[in-house]
Amino acid sequence: MPAAPPDAPRLVLGIQPVRAAIRAHATRLGGVLIESEETPRLAALARFARDQGVPQVEAVGRATLDRLGGGVQHQGAAAWAPALVLGELEPVLADPAALVVALDRIQDPQNFGAVIRSAVALGASAVLWGEHASAPLGPATQRAAAGAIEFAHLCRVASLPKALQHAAEVGTQVIGLEARAERSLSAWDLRRPTVLVVGSEHAGMTPAVRRACTGFAALAPMGPIESLNASVAAAIALYEARKQRS
Repeated sequence: MPAAPPDAPRLVLGIQPVRAAIRAHATRLGGVLIESEETPRLAALARFARDQGVPQVEAVGRATLDRLGGGVQHQGAAAWAPALVLGELEPVLADPAALVVALDRIQDPQNFGAVIRSAVALGASAVLWGEHASAPLGPATQRAAAGAIEFAHLCRVASLPKALQHAAEVGTQVIGLEARAERSLSAWDLRRPTVLVVGSEHAGMTPAVRRACTGFAALAPMGPIESLNASVAAAIALYEARKQRS
């Protein structure tokens, strides 16, 4: 079963991502590949897959998983899952409690996946990004999301600036995170419908995305480091929003 089944073409790698895929899809999985059931974690994963009704659990060699992974760490586990279903932004914006994290040119799969993980863990309504100059939703991004991608509302749009402009037009505040912003994020009322915009770590937000923001906020770091990794910035901002809403 190393080749992708037609109805489950998405490769999922890593113990936690595979476990999440089993939880989310179970009988819709094309199968689970396990390097060995001699190790406790892999044996537990294989047992869980069978208990959940996964159609096929197959033992394969490490070389097979290495080849499938193409350099992405697999921990001895992989699965063939249904393709990710991307959602629409409009229903999200219609929710008066909308909380969206928007990513502007986040090209590193580790950062992209970590933001998705934080978004799911902290109850964000959606993750929004533009289709150009962004990391793909491939095995590396899914691995970094540690299974959260199976439960995220993912919105990919042709133009991020236009999507943000539309969000502002329907009454959503669009807050760009900037280290040098004059106003701290904690000073904003994040109980309102909100989009938090995170730019790339080195270049920040593009001019078009900046123009689409209705305001800017700083995370007010306590130490000597002025800027934060994009995924860390997103997690801190989402935590602040959840704290205000609790």
